[in-house]
Amino acid sequence: MSIRRIEPGPRMSKAVVHGNTVYLAGQVADKAKGASVAEQTREIVSIIDGLLAAAGTDKTKMLSVNIWLSDIGTFPEMNSVWDTWVPQGNTPARATVEAKLAAPDYKVEIAVIAAI
Repeated sequence: MSIRRIEPGPRMSKAVVHGNTVYLAGQVADKAKGASVAEQTREIVSIIDGLLAAAGTDKTKMLSVNIWLSDIGTFPEMNSVWDTWVPQGNTPARATVEAKLAAPDYKVEIAVIAAI
């Protein structure tokens, strides 16, 4: 079975397609770095839309999502954006946890696994 890498870099690819599944690396908001959780979440879900499209799928095919928040107290703020973006009736399995992220200006990171 073939493997296709989307936006490969020296350390990681932004997404990897294997068979009928696409695996997205954890996505962060570089443009909204340091901005609010809501702004970062909006940028991240836009990035996810683009990567899923590049893989030949969309958010209705998400299987599993992991969300990391630098402060779990911002859970409602993140969800306010998530709830308007995620397709009702096609919501993925999801875990959300608090974690120290790669840089202090990152407040949200989201990784997705989706079907093609």
